[in-house]
Amino acid sequence: MATYLVGDLQGCYDELQMLLDRVKFDPTQDTLYLTGDLVARGDKSLECLHFVKSLGTAAYTVLGNHDLHLISTALGIKKIKPRDRVAPIFAAPDFFELIHWLRQQPLLIHHEQLNFVMTHAGISPDWNLATAKACANEVENVLRYGDYRYLIENMYSEQPDRWSPNLKGLDRLRYIINAFTRMRFCYRDHRLDFACKQPIKDAPKNLAPWFALDNPLYQTENIVFGHWASLVDEITPPNIYALDTGCVWNNRLTLLRWEDKRYFTQSAVKNYSDF
Repeated sequence: MATYLVGDLQGCYDELQMLLDRVKFDPTQDTLYLTGDLVARGDKSLECLHFVKSLGTAAYTVLGNHDLHLISTALGIKKIKPRDRVAPIFAAPDFFELIHWLRQQPLLIHHEQLNFVMTHAGISPDWNLATAKACANEVENVLRYGDYRYLIENMYSEQPDRWSPNLKGLDRLRYIINAFTRMRFCYRDHRLDFACKQPIKDAPKNLAPWFALDNPLYQTENIVFGHWASLVDEITPPNIYALDTGCVWNNRLTLLRWEDKRYFTQSAVKNYSDF
C-alpha cells in the first residue's frame, strides 16, 4: 500500500498514466492525492476528470482555480478561454454529472495519519490549521449545498487582499478562495499579491513566497501544494512540497510517494504550445 501525491494535471492525462504505470499504481491498495487544476490547457482534460472520478475513494483532489473557472463556464458566468482546451467536457454526455462531482471536492485535505496538509495554492499567512480548515469548510458548504452560483459569479476579484476574522459575506468567501487557489507571493504585511508569477529570484524585493512569511504553521506542518509552476527546481523548506512542475508548459509532471518521499517525474510527451 502506497500513497502518491501528484501536481497539477491541467489535462496532461498521458503523462499521469505513464507515471502511474511506472509505480504500478493499484487502486485497490494505493491512494492518489491531487493538488487540483485537473483541467485547462492540456488536451485531455475530460480524460483527467473521468479518470480521477472513476477511482472513487482511491483518489482525492482539492479544487484549483482552473477547476473553479470550469464551474463558472459551465454556469454560463464566464466564456471558455481559447487557450483552455475544455470543449470536449461540454460535449460529454455526463457533463452535468462531472460538474456536480467537481463542486463536491474540498479546498483543503488534512491527512492526520500521514501528517500532511494539501491545498491547491497554499495556506494564508494569517491562519493556523484550525482556521484554515474552518475557512475551507465555509466555502465547501456553499459550493455543495448553498447558492454556489452567486458565489462563483462574485469570486472574480482581488479584494480583500488581507485576512481579518471580521470579514463577512462575499468578502470573506472571496478571500478564502483566493488564498487557497490563487496565492503565490505576499507582501511583508501578509497582503496577497496576484500580479507576480515570476521565479522567486526575479520577484520584487517587497514580495515573499507565502511560505517564507512568519506563520508558525509553515514550520510545524507538512504542506503540499501545486499552482506555482515557476517554482520548478526552486529549493523550498523541507516540509513545504511544491508539486506543480509545469507539465502543460512543456516541462514535467511530478509524482511523490509519500511513505519514502521518493519523486517520480515524466517529461511532457507533446508540445502543448503547438495546440
